[in-house]
Amino acid sequence: MKKITLNKRTITLLLVLIPLLVVFVYVATTSGPLKPILVTIEQVKKQSIKPSLFGIGVVAAEFQYRIGPSMTGRILALKANIGDKVTRGEVLGEMDPVDMDSKIHSMLAAIKRARASIVAAEAKVNDSSARVNYAQSQLKRYQKLAREKTVSKESEEVKYQEYLVSKASLDSAHASLLASREELTMIEADYRGLLEQRKNLKLLSPTNGLVVARYFEPGSTVLAGQAVLEIIAPESIWVDVRFNQLHSEGLKQGLESRIVLRSRASKTFSGKVSRIEPLADSVTEETLAKITFVQIPDPYPPIGELAEVTVIQPALPPALVIPNTGIKRYRGETGVWLINDDQIIFRKIVAGAYDLDGQVQVVSGLEENDRIIIYSKEELKPGSRIRVVDTLRDGKSD
Repeated sequence: MKKITLNKRTITLLLVLIPLLVVFVYVATTSGPLKPILVTIEQVKKQSIKPSLFGIGVVAAEFQYRIGPSMTGRILALKANIGDKVTRGEVLGEMDPVDMDSKIHSMLAAIKRARASIVAAEAKVNDSSARVNYAQSQLKRYQKLAREKTVSKESEEVKYQEYLVSKASLDSAHASLLASREELTMIEADYRGLLEQRKNLKLLSPTNGLVVARYFEPGSTVLAGQAVLEIIAPESIWVDVRFNQLHSEGLKQGLESRIVLRSRASKTFSGKVSRIEPLADSVTEETLAKITFVQIPDPYPPIGELAEVTVIQPALPPALVIPNTGIKRYRGETGVWLINDDQIIFRKIVAGAYDLDGQVQVVSGLEENDRIIIYSKEELKPGSRIRVVDTLRDGKSD
């Protein structure tokens, strides 16, 4: 066999190329496309979680009253302003009566006239009644005389006609009396109606509450039913909350809640679920609920202020649990990256309830003690080389 001889030039070239090749391989496997992806992992474990629902809402009041006139008119005076506390029955303002007082006085005069008419009608009835009695007695007398042939038949007929005329006059007097009484009833009803309308010109508070809005000022003309002032009952303040329908399972009346107002982010208020609305929002796909305060904040929160609500549900029985950061989307499916014999595979799972600590129950797809990837420094795919570390920041291995 021919002996291979290396000259000095070849040896020098090899001494240069071999270190370069070593450096290239090292760089390619540590920082190049062939380098392993740094990941952190967790083991699937079985434990109990306490699901919580989180929602955003606004402060509102269950009882809100819009105070306004029952007829179109001009505002004469307003005694209440925004922020004032009012009591039930308190006069908040008054509408201009215009000519209503004159109409009331006119009605009073009409009532007096109607009562006088009744007196006159009663006198007419008494007079007619007396005339009937006299005509009846005269008729009987002439009938007796006619039977005795003392007076003619024509005289008897005259007395009979006088009796009929007086009886008709009595009937007419009774009718006039009835009409006068009915007229008095009608005028008195109109008078009471005017008095009620006069009372309605005063804007009264329907309850003990707080004035939150004043829509008009004195001198403004408002329509019938248009609100001038708005009052709320402070003890009925609650939070109108929206929950994602995907996570609203288990939401029911009476559950404890934690409320954080936007203006008091450092303080948490206790509450409870007062009502779940039977109608959901089909556009935003949210469930609506009302959360009441266990103790109303002092000072009262502004109506319309944003609030964050956390509804606490009872603890669930122990089940397989993983951190929600381990759940990924790959090719349109939801699952986790599972480490199997130092290889990674994408495993489709069905997730269940979750808590606010980031723990999610796994309904199917995993077994206890399976190792899944929680974080990765780069996007993963089947067959990717990985290196398990404690944290991605320092890259130290277990």
